Amino acid sequence: MSVSDRKAPPMRARLATMMQGGTGWVMRARTPWLLAGTLVAGALLPLLGDNHARQFGFEFATILTLACLWNLLAGYAGVISIGQQAFVGLGGYLLVCLIVFAGLPALAAVPLAGLLTGLIALPAAGLVFRLRGPHFAIGTWVLAEVFRLGFAQVSALGGGSGMSLPVPAILAISHSRPARLLLFYELAAGLALATHLLAWRLLRSRYGLALTAIRDSEAAAASLGVDVGLLKRAAFVLIAGLTGLTGALLFLQNVRISPDAAFSVNDWTATIIFIVVIGGIGRLEGPLIGCAVFFSFRAAFAESGPWYLMGLGALAIGMMLVQRRGIAGVLESKRYFFEKK
Repeated sequence: MSVSDRKAPPMRARLATMMQGGTGWVMRARTPWLLAGTLVAGALLPLLGDNHARQFGFEFATILTLACLWNLLAGYAGVISIGQQAFVGLGGYLLVCLIVFAGLPALAAVPLAGLLTGLIALPAAGLVFRLRGPHFAIGTWVLAEVFRLGFAQVSALGGGSGMSLPVPAILAISHSRPARLLLFYELAAGLALATHLLAWRLLRSRYGLALTAIRDSEAAAASLGVDVGLLKRAAFVLIAGLTGLTGALLFLQNVRISPDAAFSVNDWTATIIFIVVIGGIGRLEGPLIGCAVFFSFRAAFAESGPWYLMGLGALAIGMMLVQRRGIAGVLESKRYFFEKK
């Protein structure tokens, strides 16, 4: 260790240790297998259930994927976006365009819609990253509103009322509705599993450590040679593409799309933020735990009308006041998922 390293401030020294792979805490070896086992078990459960179980499983898997992606963006890269609905809706509308106007098969259009969403996110990132802090968060929401209002003006896509996917494109997947529901769920579960494994692998790499360093202190990370701007933009674009892929799968299963549904801030951003905050932002297990809490709470109190939404808000505020690290943070303190080197 050099003299300059010994005299480094605590934050700089801690980040230098992180960049060398010595975070002081490591995930227990069973953590990725626990996550994978949970998701695989969830993928097999609908085989024993009816169409309702498969529909619920699809919703759970897609919401879990979106929560994991937002957790990567905000919890690790430190990029607080409240406009992720922009890319959910964009992926859905690109799917419709590829099926209706380009004549692509529905399942082939899903990954291509995600890729195109990522490409569109490149210039969008150049715009929103001119802003910082709360202005950046508001800028992402404004971007989503621009997309929503723009697609509402396109009469070929149904305008503000939206449109349904062509029946032949849906029947080409399968003539049996139960078979389609099962296929959609298996795809959603596979996407959720792949997203979590990608996050786990990324966080064990130098890029993941660099993102965490940026979240903790951009100035200190830059002083260690991290290209802060490039990494944050790369994370934003990658997650936008995967979010668009998830949105395309969502609206393929829904069969119908409209601007209000595609760019819903409540469904695709507010709910996701709640899940991540409750489960534990910046924790790999946080989205999975948060999803379990959210869907359990919804099943128990969804018929309570406005009290249900008030209860969700009170639960989120209480968690932030009592335990900012969320439920996964509590488990971490008990060393269920992490252990000291």
